[in-house]
Amino acid sequence: MARPYRLQAENCLYHIMSRGDDRKRIYTIPSDYLKFMDYVMKAKERYQFCLYAYCLMVNHFHLLVETLLPNISKIMHYIKGSYTTYYNIRHRRTGHLFQGRFKSIVVDKDAYFLELTRYIHLNAVYAGIVSDPVAYRWSSYQGYLGKRNEYLDKDEMKQYLGMTRNQYQRFVLEGIKKRKDPMKKVRAGFLLGSIGFIKDKLQDLELQITSDDIAYKKTLRDDMEVAQDIIKAVTDYYRTTIEKIKRSTDRPMYMKYVAVYVMRRLTGLSNREIGVYVRMRPSAVSKAGMVIERQLETNRQIKRAVRTIVSKFEG
Repeated sequence: MARPYRLQAENCLYHIMSRGDDRKRIYTIPSDYLKFMDYVMKAKERYQFCLYAYCLMVNHFHLLVETLLPNISKIMHYIKGSYTTYYNIRHRRTGHLFQGRFKSIVVDKDAYFLELTRYIHLNAVYAGIVSDPVAYRWSSYQGYLGKRNEYLDKDEMKQYLGMTRNQYQRFVLEGIKKRKDPMKKVRAGFLLGSIGFIKDKLQDLELQITSDDIAYKKTLRDDMEVAQDIIKAVTDYYRTTIEKIKRSTDRPMYMKYVAVYVMRRLTGLSNREIGVYVRMRPSAVSKAGMVIERQLETNRQIKRAVRTIVSKFEG
């Protein structure tokens, strides 16, 4: 059976949820939660979206994001793929970490923003972990009440909130006594909003299907052009050629790994697409990116190389 289409739209609010494979743990130690959010931040830098709310539970997560480009699948492929690689290496395991595809609900910002953020922030309460959501460390609720939170896009978030901190706190706590599940109001399997909103989004989905993914192809073409420029920047820095980088098998393969890391950071190409440029399997591409992330913490030469190459594409 073919997979159902997923609406890929710009300026679209998504409630994203994904569970661990067979509902098993996806976070084991505190640093796992922090690493996951680190990948969310890297994805924001790479794919341009806003994060409005999150809750990381032991075996699943919720994210509320607004895309600026039609690229929600690429965003989640990067976050889940990168985190799975990290988790498998960190905990010495192999195989899938997440259960199938992520679930994405397209949300009517005007009608459901408040209710949905409350639902996300009360997940730990509903699960019986805490009695007050402010006590749960791995959600964005404390950020809504004024605590510093580097992950949230607070300026953009406030335009949908329309409440003071105290008002929002009372609103959320009311949800403990009178539990409301906005997911019961989802229509067509992926839409949460008014009748007019649902009709508009279904028309958008029809247009997306019949246009042969024009927006995706344009994004892919742009990313391929950036990838070519990255390859040139890497070969110029190391005074070598792409042919030598492709053929290189001497370890550590830092030139090849740096090229992979920068392409993963600055483009939306998949691991398979990046692998074509440097003659590597998708799994090797993912691990190469992890190697450079670790080296950036201790290896000054690698840090200097990455900073110099990335600077050519910033500003």
